[in-house]
Amino acid sequence: MPTHAYLLGAITLLAATVNGALGYGFSSITVPLALLFLSNRALNPALVVIEVPLNAYVLWVNRAAVPDVWRRMFPIVIGLIPGVVAGTLLVSSVSPDRLKLYTYMVLLPLILLQAAGLRRPIRSERSIGVPFGAGVGLLYSVTTISGPPLAIMLNNQGLAKRDFRAALGFVRLAESSMTAVAYLYSGFFVRPSLALIPWILPSVLLGVPIGAQLIQRVRPETFRRVCMSFDAWVVAFGLSKLLNDMRVVEGPRAYLVLAATAALDSWLLYRFFATAVPVLPRGEPAAAEANLTSSG
Repeated sequence: MPTHAYLLGAITLLAATVNGALGYGFSSITVPLALLFLSNRALNPALVVIEVPLNAYVLWVNRAAVPDVWRRMFPIVIGLIPGVVAGTLLVSSVSPDRLKLYTYMVLLPLILLQAAGLRRPIRSERSIGVPFGAGVGLLYSVTTISGPPLAIMLNNQGLAKRDFRAALGFVRLAESSMTAVAYLYSGFFVRPSLALIPWILPSVLLGVPIGAQLIQRVRPETFRRVCMSFDAWVVAFGLSKLLNDMRVVEGPRAYLVLAATAALDSWLLYRFFATAVPVLPRGEPAAAEANLTSSG
C-alpha cells in the first residue's frame, strides 16, 4: 500500500497540474496510469469523492450560463440514471483484469477521436440525449471518465466557451453525484478505497494552482494536444500489457496495439503541428479552446 500510495500521489499531482492548466483531464490522466497497479473497484470510489465537490465548484463558477444550457442537457442527465446503475453492476460483478481491459478498450478510440479533431454536429440533439447520457453514465460509473465523449459532443454542437463550461459542469455534477449514491448503496466505500483520498487530495490542492501558472507560459491548445498524446500512449501500453497478461494475445504481438497507436498518434501530432492554427480575437469563443472544464 505505501508504494502504491506514493505512486498515486505522484500521478494525481501530474493529473491535477494538467487539470489546473486546461480545466480538465484529472481522471483522464489518473485512471489509465493508476489502473496499472490498482483495480477499478479500489480506485473509483476515491476519485468520485474528490470529483463531486470539484464538479460542484465548476458549476458554481459558471452558474450564469446554466439557464442557457440546462434544458439542452436535461435529456443527457435523465439518460445517466440507467447508465450509472448498469456501470455500478459491472464494477461489482466483472473481474478486475477484465474490467481494466474493457476500460482501456473504450478509452483508446475516444482519445484518438479527440486527437483527430472530429467535428460532426448532431441535428437531432434532443432525441440522442437520453441514449447518449446512458452511454456516458455507464462509462463514468465504470471508469470515472466521461470527458472524451462529452467533449466531442459539446464541441460538435457549437457551444460558446461559457456555455460549454456550464453544460459540462451540469452533466458531470449529476453523473458524479449519481455514481456516489450508487457506490454507497453497493457498499463500495470501504476502508482501502477511502484510504487513498489523503494521498489524492493534497496533489489536487497543489497541482491545480501550479497548472494555472504553467498555462500562462504555454499555448493552451498545444499543451492540451501533448497531454492527449501522452494519455493515448499510456492507455495503449496498459491495453497491450493486459492482452499479454491475460493471454488474449501472447508475446510481442500484444504490443502491436501500442505500436499502432504510436504510429497513428505520431501522424496526428505531425498534422497538428504542421497546420497553422489562426489566433482569434480576444474574447471570441473557439471550439479549440473550449475544452473540458472539469476533472476528467
